[in-house]
Amino acid sequence: MPKPTTKQFKSLKDINSQVVKCELCPELREYCKKIATEKRRSFADWNYWGKPVPAFGDHNAKVMIVGLAPAAHGANRTGRMFTGDRSGDFLYAGLYRAGLANQPNSTDCDDGLELTGIYITAACRCAPPANKLSPAQLANCRNYLTNEILIMKPLVIMCLGMVGWNATIAALRDIGMNLPRPKPKFAHGSVCKLDRITLLGCYHVSQQNTFTGKLTENMLDEVLNVAKQLVKPELKQKPL
Repeated sequence: MPKPTTKQFKSLKDINSQVVKCELCPELREYCKKIATEKRRSFADWNYWGKPVPAFGDHNAKVMIVGLAPAAHGANRTGRMFTGDRSGDFLYAGLYRAGLANQPNSTDCDDGLELTGIYITAACRCAPPANKLSPAQLANCRNYLTNEILIMKPLVIMCLGMVGWNATIAALRDIGMNLPRPKPKFAHGSVCKLDRITLLGCYHVSQQNTFTGKLTENMLDEVLNVAKQLVKPELKQKPL
């Protein structure tokens, strides 16, 4: 397996251009291509994206959301983070309620969705089998997240789930940020201030959490409201 890159990027556009060409994890690339060829019956007429998925959102955002990885028949199909699956439906509906998205639904890259003050990325840019990632796979992808943080300088990073939380802390460590010991633990609603960045913990918007009530709309709304309060008055919302 190729060694993880430590390349520094000049812009978010440069990062996203490299992401879609990434071949650092051959096993993930093979899996994504396999899914894109076999498809799900309900999406048989789709031309699957099947490549690593770039980040999405407002390039001037002060709030960054870090998820786990693209879903096999969600972002791996549509080519946009949290687009085309139930997890995305839940997340974008919440962003719409918070005034951070111009519409509550996200079906494909041409659906007109726009985000204001929010940038969505992930710990891994390829869909993994059974949503399970190895430490090596996460390490391979971390440089993209590290560079996104360096370029954007977000004030708040909202981490969806423990994987997103740990990946973010690892990226901050790579940047050279002083982290408390012991390492901050993930919990829903946790707030951890680290220098100029505040980490927010939120249960992942997966169906496993939303269908069982572990994560409710009100719980998501509360975390998003905390994020908005932390970046005021710098977070400027467009009239919707």
